[in-house]
Amino acid sequence: MIGRLHTFVYDCSDPEALAAFYAELLGRPVSLRDGDWVVIGDREEWPVIAFQKVDGHRPPAWPDPGRPQQAHLDVWVEDITSAEKRVLEMGATRLRVEEDGDRVWFRVYADPAGHPFCLEYDAV
Repeated sequence: MIGRLHTFVYDCSDPEALAAFYAELLGRPVSLRDGDWVVIGDREEWPVIAFQKVDGHRPPAWPDPGRPQQAHLDVWVEDITSAEKRVLEMGATRLRVEEDGDRVWFRVYADPAGHPFCLEYDAV
């Protein structure tokens, strides 16, 4: 095991509305609102589901490959450097590093089929 599932994230144009839909559907409370990011589920018992606003979002039209599914996984890891080495060996591609000064918050990768996922430091 490299890490553990922390968050499943949906891209959308209205995170509040989509979070409300899934909160009702799944019986999970809204547990965080932070600008264009809304989370449902008990944040003490991961994983949770998050909804992030994407400007100009075009909703998926599955199974149309021109408008594919738009979601990704956030995976918590204890050692992001070792985890990155492993996922790159497994065929992932690094897309982006999000950092603030000396602190790397998370790194974004594409899986071998091109789906994005993030490795993040385990905050628990």
